[in-house]
Amino acid sequence: MFSLRTLTSWLPGLPSFQWGSDLTDALLQGLVGACGVSVLSSLLKVYFFVDCVRDPERRQAEKKRLRTQWAPLDTVHLAGLALILTVVGRRVAALVVLEFSLRAVSTLLSLGKGSEDTERLQLYLLCQYSLGCGLTCGLSFLQEDAPHRTLNLLLALGLAALLGSGARRLCRHVYRLYELHSSQNYCGVCLTLLARAEDLPWLLGRALAVAFAVGDLAAVALINQDFLTTSEAVRFWTPLTICYTLLVIYMQEEQRQHPGMQSQVQTVLVRMGGLFVLLLTVGRWLDLLSILVSLLGELWCLMGTRNLFHLCQIQDFPSQGRVLAPSQPTRSVAAESGNTAPS
Repeated sequence: MFSLRTLTSWLPGLPSFQWGSDLTDALLQGLVGACGVSVLSSLLKVYFFVDCVRDPERRQAEKKRLRTQWAPLDTVHLAGLALILTVVGRRVAALVVLEFSLRAVSTLLSLGKGSEDTERLQLYLLCQYSLGCGLTCGLSFLQEDAPHRTLNLLLALGLAALLGSGARRLCRHVYRLYELHSSQNYCGVCLTLLARAEDLPWLLGRALAVAFAVGDLAAVALINQDFLTTSEAVRFWTPLTICYTLLVIYMQEEQRQHPGMQSQVQTVLVRMGGLFVLLLTVGRWLDLLSILVSLLGELWCLMGTRNLFHLCQIQDFPSQGRVLAPSQPTRSVAAESGNTAPS
């Protein structure tokens, strides 16, 4: 008699898409990763909007573009990213995390004076899919064989959803009321951003460093679980290290010569193409399908950062520590001379 159990026995066992309760766990991990990316995206939007308000004459168009973004698109982007992170295999997700970490370290070590802040912000914008993969890898490794794994993931999802909702509310509040509140010294949140908005990238950098450190450790552990002997691990890691090193050198040179969104799309295609060719020799057929899913995820995240990437390229970074209120009047020379003239 043909039964559902017989059917599931013929279905392939995906690395992070097992049938039964593992499917729920994979979905929860994908949702947590998508919420983490949403927090990063919302805080970057807040930073760029505050910077646009500093110079309303030159940045009026960019500020309007940020404000007029359709809110439901963020929800669609979040749901799509969660689905992609759920479907992608954990082995490929681990490779994506390691590749971005190597690229990030190489970029930070080669930062030049004058463009340091711009390149850092571009790195924060481009790390979104890798951050989602890092969060899912970390959860998969930390919760492996846990007695109450699903419950733990539900609690993690609750915390991630709370942080994501708070970040989105902050973004909407800043879009609507930051200019008014900062000029009238009314709102504590807006006054904090007025005084310390330039510290936001620094805080994001520290949080991302912790997240990727955990993700890298989890990625190495998850990949090594598939090897029974040291020779198998060496056969996998040796070509992988060579491939990643060559990719990093090529991508850095290409981005210096041709900065822009089109160059980033080409870089994604080259990265995923190189990883696809590598896994043809040392991977499994499911890894090849996961590479295609990862390509979709990278392009999905790039599509959501187009406006911010444009703002990052035209960014002016003031060296002063404080930011003036957007509508705070400055006395002209004529007014000062009028006040000092004898009556």
